[in-house]
Amino acid sequence: MPEAPTWDLVLRRNSIERLKREKAPLAVLNDLPVLITRGYEDVAEDDIVRLQWYGLYHDRPKTGYFMMRVKIPSGLLTPTKLRTLGELSERFGRNEGELTTRQNVQLHWIRLDSLPGIFATLAENGLTTAGGCGDCVRNITGCAVAGIDVDELFDCTPIIEGAAQYFSGNPEYSNLPRKHKITISTCGYHCNAPAINCISLIGTVQDGMQGFSVRVGGGLSTVPRLACDLDVFVPAPEALSVLRAALDAWRTNLQYRVSRVKARLKFMIDDVGAEGFRAQMEERLGRRLADLTEPVQPIGETAHLGIHAQKQPGLYYIGFPVYLGIVTGTKLKAIADIAGRVGADIRLTRQQNFILGNVPETAIEQVVREVAAVGFSLAVNRLRGTSVGCTGSPLCNYAVAETKVRLDEIVQHLETTFGRRAEGITVNVDGCPHSCAHHWTADIGLQGSTLRERGDAGEKLEAYEIYLRGGLGGDAAIGRPVVRRVPAGDVKYYVERLVGAYLAERQDDERFKDFSERKTDEELIAIASGRTVTEVEAELSAKARPRHRAVVAEVGVS
Repeated sequence: MPEAPTWDLVLRRNSIERLKREKAPLAVLNDLPVLITRGYEDVAEDDIVRLQWYGLYHDRPKTGYFMMRVKIPSGLLTPTKLRTLGELSERFGRNEGELTTRQNVQLHWIRLDSLPGIFATLAENGLTTAGGCGDCVRNITGCAVAGIDVDELFDCTPIIEGAAQYFSGNPEYSNLPRKHKITISTCGYHCNAPAINCISLIGTVQDGMQGFSVRVGGGLSTVPRLACDLDVFVPAPEALSVLRAALDAWRTNLQYRVSRVKARLKFMIDDVGAEGFRAQMEERLGRRLADLTEPVQPIGETAHLGIHAQKQPGLYYIGFPVYLGIVTGTKLKAIADIAGRVGADIRLTRQQNFILGNVPETAIEQVVREVAAVGFSLAVNRLRGTSVGCTGSPLCNYAVAETKVRLDEIVQHLETTFGRRAEGITVNVDGCPHSCAHHWTADIGLQGSTLRERGDAGEKLEAYEIYLRGGLGGDAAIGRPVVRRVPAGDVKYYVERLVGAYLAERQDDERFKDFSERKTDEELIAIASGRTVTEVEAELSAKARPRHRAVVAEVGVS
């Protein structure tokens, strides 16, 4: 067995660990006046990296502008907080913004010299960017309708708020091996995607006691994993101590600091397994965790769109689709004003939508009408509220392809071709392997790529990989890249053919995922590309054929 790694090895191998050792990233805020005085061009790259701990990434191109990620635990906002974000967008972010799959609000075009005023305004209104990026506990997500949904087991909002407050800016948990994603919910539908988080607390009741089952090791990006069930029951009051034990078992193991590539919790679960990780948590807690008596499964699927009665008599929540997740500061302010007038609050969802909660029954018609006038109508195809696109080109430095523009083309094409019949299918588009839009778990997931051929001007041509058989819920699965390198201009037609075949051939209430699973790769490629299975098989066979004879001829050996 190899020797356990030492800090000396970690610091030699991992430049980010050296950077953190030289100066704690959270301390970069103290240097902000000096950095601003120097000017953006003279800021050291190490300090640009440290700014990630305050939710800041370079916008593309790297010419002085940043994306700013504001953390919203469980997506819950007051009208005052939402109005604040709208005003900041108008004043500092070219009136642009977007909602994210971790229930954050992202602003773009933020300048370095604007940061002191922005941070002060956020703090005055109970908002923060601390831990929005960097090696921290990221925004803790949950069910957007926690506390008001009739189907939830109990209200875990105080637990989410307590955990978010404990970890946010906490130096002990702001020097993790890498980013760490936690979700906590008692939603009967598991709308918060517990299968793809590092740690998921899933509400359940055991022997009359409210608490959680625990899953660990989920995550997407280039090495996707579904979370493993620890088969434990954690009483609600013990949730924070269990979260700390899990984080401590991972963050103190230097093996997961040597390489950034292997620095996620999912790789530790690969190595020690669920039972081994549970044992390490119990050792830190100093007690054995209670066994889970029965598995916790979702009762169905939902995006919480539309009008729904709350558990509170006379109150309703209304879920509005936000097409492509795009908002403006002006629209955020308008939504805040509408909510404020009727005593409602605002809740952001994993699908990049928003919900107005605690709307009086007498105000429903008024609210729906006023929000539609702002630009968020309920009378649209549900594809506009269930399909997701990441930031993508041109603003994201990691993206190799457009996402929101491409998703818009696809959705509009599906609406024109199939109308309401296409509702219920999820199409998620990512510009790179990081999977911010969760293409691995969509019905039809697209990841930006490039073609091997080059265009007339010598530039690489934009293309997409099409992922199928993925899904969340009770039978969560990681999708597979089935159709490769589809030219950008053809993508909407490939998606159309897949959806058309599903609608024509589905059996009873068969879901798109089930349809994809009963088809072979060759059949799916044939459907998507408009060819016969025989043609596809011949092409795949030719690509797989050994090429050693050509190599022998080239070197002149007989």
